[in-house]
Amino acid sequence: MTVAPLLVIGVGNPSRGDDALGPLFLDRVAAALGGDLAAGRIELLTDFQLQIEHALDLKGRRRVVFVDASVAAEAPFSWERVVARRDESATTHAMSPAAVLATYHAVVGDPPEAYVLGIRGERFELGEGLSASAEAHLDAAVRFFVDRAAHED
Repeated sequence: MTVAPLLVIGVGNPSRGDDALGPLFLDRVAAALGGDLAAGRIELLTDFQLQIEHALDLKGRRRVVFVDASVAAEAPFSWERVVARRDESATTHAMSPAAVLATYHAVVGDPPEAYVLGIRGERFELGEGLSASAEAHLDAAVRFFVDRAAHED
């Protein structure tokens, strides 16, 4: 089975306000790039948090983009290259993108080129909806990705 060269992983909990940015990003990208999905050029994956098992999802990819809400990103979003680096945590529950890449490197070999798209979020309370500012940041991130990042090779 052939895997898509580009994997986009959206991370977040849709029940926690702006933490829904990662999954909502994937919904909008799916609508905008349906042809690329159908042709097998892009694959979308969503989860509440990154786990050690996600390292195996990178196999056969040329590029991976991790999308998550961020309180550290400048509004509306940040776009940064990420490289393999072990976490200092004593657990594999909820890993960073760099740690997922490090796990891949340890098990498989050199990981694919990887980026983190951090969409600025403000409110993360259980049961809250998406804030107005996060909605605007999400729109900007989707436009950026659809116009540029999804087609970089």
